[in-house]
Amino acid sequence: MNRLTTWMAPLAMLLAGSAAEAQQDNPVLVELFTSQGCAACPPADAVLAELSNREDVIPLALHVDYWDYIGWKDDFADPGFTKRQKGYARAAGRRSLYTPQMIVNGRYDVVGSRPMKVVDAIRAASETASPAKLLVARDGDQLVIRAEPLAKLPPETVIHLVRYAPEKTVSIEDGENAGLEVTYTNIAHGWQVIGSWDGQKPYETSVPLEGDDPAVVLLQEAQFGPVLASARWKD
Repeated sequence: MNRLTTWMAPLAMLLAGSAAEAQQDNPVLVELFTSQGCAACPPADAVLAELSNREDVIPLALHVDYWDYIGWKDDFADPGFTKRQKGYARAAGRRSLYTPQMIVNGRYDVVGSRPMKVVDAIRAASETASPAKLLVARDGDQLVIRAEPLAKLPPETVIHLVRYAPEKTVSIEDGENAGLEVTYTNIAHGWQVIGSWDGQKPYETSVPLEGDDPAVVLLQEAQFGPVLASARWKD
């Protein structure tokens, strides 16, 4: 745990300033591609934990599965998250993947263990006005999603839904992080595409929602383009 604590205070000081000032009705989405088996990832996991305390940022930990061969199977890993990371790489013209990678609002690619770069990316993302208003609310066992165009939108906007577990602690017994006990936050699971929208008229739909884990909805330009808007429901 000692090697994680050195990352906490600097990031807290950066965030205490005006570095991350997204409007709360248009939070910035931060996707961290990480793995329990990656030695370079715990500092980035700590950065994500700091971001999880903010209402103007929606941080998600997407655990990938390609580190499992080292000797420790990440039980949070989802092949779909590896596929999503590959999609971002193709969209950016990159041939390789790495962890810990943060993608901020689908636009900015930064090393997740570099707090100043992360905060700079969040600031830049927060300065881009959202072209759509997105609202989510729970109604019994349904999540109601409403979107309204505020500006011209792409021909196809993909609507995603993902849940996340707020916090889980793991004792890692093998692989590059053997002997560490790491508390992970905002662990993404159950990612699904629920539809697409042409952005011409307001959009509304309802989807089943079981359990109490928070839910995140995002509007993203097709082919792993920018995230146009995101919203969160949490109890």
